[in-house]
Amino acid sequence: MKTKGDQQLVRRINRSVLLRLVRAQPGLSRARLAAESGLTKSTVGLLVRELLDEGWLGEAGAPVTDGLGRPSTPLQINVGVRALIGVEINIGIVRVVCVSLQGDVLHADAAQLHDHAPAAVCAQVARRVAAAHRALLASGLRLAGIGVGLPGTVHDATGVVRFAPNLGWRDVNLLPGLTEALAAEGVPEVALQLQNDADAAVLGEFEFAGGEGEDPLIFVSCDVGVGAGIVLNDRLFTGAQGMAGEIGHTVLQVDGPRCSCGRRGCAEAFISSRALEQAGGDTRHAAGYLGVLLQNLWMTFEPRAIVVGGKSCETHPALLGGAIETVRRYAASAGLAPPEIRPPRHGAWTPAVGAAAMVLHEYLRPLGSGTKPG
Repeated sequence: MKTKGDQQLVRRINRSVLLRLVRAQPGLSRARLAAESGLTKSTVGLLVRELLDEGWLGEAGAPVTDGLGRPSTPLQINVGVRALIGVEINIGIVRVVCVSLQGDVLHADAAQLHDHAPAAVCAQVARRVAAAHRALLASGLRLAGIGVGLPGTVHDATGVVRFAPNLGWRDVNLLPGLTEALAAEGVPEVALQLQNDADAAVLGEFEFAGGEGEDPLIFVSCDVGVGAGIVLNDRLFTGAQGMAGEIGHTVLQVDGPRCSCGRRGCAEAFISSRALEQAGGDTRHAAGYLGVLLQNLWMTFEPRAIVVGGKSCETHPALLGGAIETVRRYAASAGLAPPEIRPPRHGAWTPAVGAAAMVLHEYLRPLGSGTKPG
């Protein structure tokens, strides 16, 4: 006998299936959704009515004939009811964006991060989110969830920030403090997600690319720290303890320069923004090392695309071009076609947009892993 919990989970899964189909193929009818999903027409009809009432879906126009029966109304994602908020907590800045369900940036705000103490960060983030929420309300939109990305390792099951060295954090349970600070600022209780900034960024590139997205997909962040977010088999790949993608501490040169972690020759010691500042902005050697790092990621994951962003690339535009040329040389030597390597769609705002996408990613995958709602 099915329990109530089992039935609710099945319903959530079926709803997510329909939403993902409509996102990938706007204009599908109810009959076509039933054919594509394998669900019965009655189940599709009931769930579509729920999604229409809740503002997730909208009807796109007059009924059309799709060859599967009587005329049916095309469906599309409704961008006029719900929106998402994404937050990036970086070393010296907090960025907050409001994003539509299709990835359009509706509002963007940045402020200097005044204090790295967790309580102070929570308070400042809550104030900026409250301002963004007021902007949403003024536009007639309803908040569906909040995602937060930060430069550290986050344990998926608990949301505990295990290690964020550039913020000076270790084993910080940030979600309760964020929840309390948001409530104090009058932000409604919604799903709250917390994740590493590079992991968040890759979800923005994946979820808001249109269609079904690229898979596998890797985002490489070259900032004060260096890290990667990886989408593999339609999921965010975080590893056993949330440390997958810590590529900044993979060794590129034996007995190379000392890294902030204490080891020698790490990628961060060559391509982080700090390393480039110390090198006086000379990107020639750094571009070569970044190219080696991208080549190794290509051979490890065989991604469809690698997106590379962060302060190092924004400040030194030649860095990515040199790295791409290095990868091309390796590819030519092996007689292989390299993956697409490109900058992010939203520039410096990519981690914040990705944090918003993280909420949608979790909603569309009820059985997926990841930081659960706070």
